[in-house]
Amino acid sequence: FAPILTPQGLAVFGRDLTSAKQVWSRHEGYPGDPRYRDFYRDIGFDLDLDYLKPFLAAPDQRGFTGIKYHRITGAGSAKVVYERKTAVAAADEHADHFLAARVDQIQRLKRIMDRPPLVLCPYDAELFGHWWYEGLEFLNLFVRKAYFDQNAFRLITPGQFLRQHSTHQVAAPAASSWGEEGYWRVWLNENNQWIYPHLRVAQDRMSNLVRRFGRREVCSGQTTGAAVGPSEGQPQALRDRALKQAARELLLAQSSDWPFILRTGTSPGYARKRVREHLLRFTGIYEQLLQSKIDEAWLAQIEAQDNIFPELNYGHFA
Repeated sequence: FAPILTPQGLAVFGRDLTSAKQVWSRHEGYPGDPRYRDFYRDIGFDLDLDYLKPFLAAPDQRGFTGIKYHRITGAGSAKVVYERKTAVAAADEHADHFLAARVDQIQRLKRIMDRPPLVLCPYDAELFGHWWYEGLEFLNLFVRKAYFDQNAFRLITPGQFLRQHSTHQVAAPAASSWGEEGYWRVWLNENNQWIYPHLRVAQDRMSNLVRRFGRREVCSGQTTGAAVGPSEGQPQALRDRALKQAARELLLAQSSDWPFILRTGTSPGYARKRVREHLLRFTGIYEQLLQSKIDEAWLAQIEAQDNIFPELNYGHFA
């Protein structure tokens, strides 16, 4: 209920498990209330296929349409029709409950702590409005109630808390995750461990490219120092484009979605394909930079295809 500072100066906040369980738990959390809309019950699977065909992405393959007529009701397949008014009333009840629980929690913590307690409540954004259709109403109601209906706490961001309270214990936090079982099992296991040696090589190569070919003003401030890019070969502007695209391909290859998908087995072929494609494009840029033979047409093609982070600063990799 208070941050620590690592020896390197990074502030680390611990997630509050009690508030997490109330909102996020599959079995005990609010989203499982039988009055809420059922995410999985969709007309794409309920209605006659011939009727649906004109509206499906693949005419002969059922899929989610986003149109859902039923509430959660219970664990079985028999579902009651969704009632919007009842569902919003449930969100109001749960906002009240969450508020009361935080007030009680913070008042208890204040009695045993020498500083204002901080309760950190992070959640995946896709929970609200997507998996939990009424989650946006819950957030809206909770924030309004927190502002108007109590004075035990106020809403604050971690950054604001640090600006107001600058003295904290220095410690090295244990490695942990909010993934399954609290460590890295989801992202590092027998199904996906092959990815990481390739990512390590690409990371080292990216740093070497930036030190060798990057502009000094882009790389300034890095603890490694930065060399002036070589004057021979192709124009620096083209090398800058290649370095930025290499950084994009590396970041895309490093996405935690790919090992996660390989672990869950939902679409492992797609995940393997994405990792390979981004690493192959990165390697192509790497080799072209070393040979001073950047294929500008090919570079433009993958710039258009993988165009995430348009303002990316490759100097961070120095």
